[in-house]
Amino acid sequence: MASVLTTRGPDGTHCWRNGKVALGHTLLATTPEALVEVLPLTDAETGCTITADCRLDNREELIPKLGIDGVERVIGDGEIILRAYLKWGEECPAKLLGDFAFAIWDPRISQLFCARDHMGMRQLIYYHQPGELFAFATEAEAVLAHAAVPRRINEGRIADFLDDLEGRDLSSTFFEDVLRLPPAHCLMVSGNGANLHRFWTLGPGPALKPESDDAFAKTFLNIFEEAVRCRLRSPGPVGSMLSGGMDSGSVAAMAARLLEDSGRAPLQSFSAVGPDPEACIETRTILSAAGISGIKATLLDHADIAADIESLKDLPEGGEPFDYHMTLIRAVYLAAHDRGLKIMLDGVAGDIALNAGNRVVQLLREGEILSAIGEGRAEARFWGSRWPFWKTFPQAVWSAWAPRAVREYRRRARSWLRDRRIGRKGMVSGSFAEEIDLRARRESYRSHSSDEPESITQKRARSILHPHLVAARERYDRVASALGIEPRDPFMDVRLLQFCLSLPPEQLQSRGWPKAILRRAMRGLLPEQVLWRYGKEHLGWAFTTALFERWAGWSEELEIRPSPIGRYLTPNAMDESNHPRGKGLDMEQKIKLFFLQRWLGRAQTDRSGTAHNSGIENVEENA
Repeated sequence: MASVLTTRGPDGTHCWRNGKVALGHTLLATTPEALVEVLPLTDAETGCTITADCRLDNREELIPKLGIDGVERVIGDGEIILRAYLKWGEECPAKLLGDFAFAIWDPRISQLFCARDHMGMRQLIYYHQPGELFAFATEAEAVLAHAAVPRRINEGRIADFLDDLEGRDLSSTFFEDVLRLPPAHCLMVSGNGANLHRFWTLGPGPALKPESDDAFAKTFLNIFEEAVRCRLRSPGPVGSMLSGGMDSGSVAAMAARLLEDSGRAPLQSFSAVGPDPEACIETRTILSAAGISGIKATLLDHADIAADIESLKDLPEGGEPFDYHMTLIRAVYLAAHDRGLKIMLDGVAGDIALNAGNRVVQLLREGEILSAIGEGRAEARFWGSRWPFWKTFPQAVWSAWAPRAVREYRRRARSWLRDRRIGRKGMVSGSFAEEIDLRARRESYRSHSSDEPESITQKRARSILHPHLVAARERYDRVASALGIEPRDPFMDVRLLQFCLSLPPEQLQSRGWPKAILRRAMRGLLPEQVLWRYGKEHLGWAFTTALFERWAGWSEELEIRPSPIGRYLTPNAMDESNHPRGKGLDMEQKIKLFFLQRWLGRAQTDRSGTAHNSGIENVEENA
């Protein structure tokens, strides 16, 4: 199992065994303490043993509380977690800040205690056969490497992929009975079974007193600065993604300033640009941000992708079909890896952490009609032709004033009509949809966005905790780890999220400008061209198309029938009449099917080269 993870942890492998229990650890040394600490680690007095993938951000607070502040040696994060468990037991995860996944074997009660961090930055995937086996790892492939874990494709997850239901839940994987531990959960496993428990849920911080915009911005900046500072803890250089937007730009600007102040400059930034700045606002704003003091910029042009085409062609070993469109991100991580970096900052969660919800709807419900009209017009100006006022404002009026029962009836009617087209429109075949109950899977997905009566704060908290964000972070983790890189996102800091939830909505969106408080806080740190840029464009799809335009023969490899994916698709999946606009399957859909086909071919063969049936027939024989 450990050998599967050596790419993710290339700096050393250690294993520990005691009777029926074995723990392993592959190291990616991304903190100074990790260079010294050896995991798994056993407490001599109790025999409790920990293995962990972790970075703690409240070490200075925990060490004196745990009574180890007088120890004259390096204390690693794994040891701190173990001491926290010995002091607080199953309550310890709630007292930790940072990114972590860990497991502790407690021989005193013959129990394995597992936990995953509050927001799911680190992964813990497991298989449990009660009374027989519990196997866990950071990747599903490592779990499957255990000889007693059956390799059976979870065809329901394939339906999720084909039907765009990635954020349907927080536990399933592409393999039957191999599960993800949800964020903010701990799992206690013993001979009597397993008990899953949630140790934390997101809520606002202390109520904020009415302040000026500048006072709010100053408080936000202090919290944001600390969130970035924690993520600069490293024994070596730190890199950062740098787009032309506010989120990664703010992270990079703050990190560059902090590194300069500590004498560790420069920050190495990596940006994906287009060949013509005049035709691309994203490229122009990136070039502006790349000039920030303390930043050493690397620019990746999608026109020059041919140099890395072989490295970008296939999914990493630990990848999933959902990673198919991550070409730009993989190109950035590849460039960082080539320069010897192990840590990359990003701002992936910024859009969600600072989302005000529908501000126009909020104002209409408060009876502020003129303010709502003004905000709607300003929104339309920010987003441009994508969201014209004549279209978005009537929708906001409906959402604000239509009776809830009417809105719910309309939602259910639209869902019913869409579900009736299963097997006729879209890619999933009717027989396969019925087999895995696609309607129920869709309803499960829709339940995360229900129209239940709740406060603005509750609605925003629910949007932050939506499985979409976890799924995105897991994608970044898979792509980065394939190159021995650890992603870090300051916008996933629990303290920052709680503060943002405490803010009045007008601090998050004002006069059509989203992320208003971030724009105010970053004045003087970010160029004006970035601070006051309209719209939101990116070059992700341009990088993917550039890759496939240079990938000779890929479309010929895509065969709907016969092929591993044939049984999942409608007979007319490639016909023009099946496409909503009558144009046939577009390039993105073909690429999507192409990667599914390649992934299935690989998934049917384990690391030893043994072939496995991917269907649900003959499951017992395969097991």
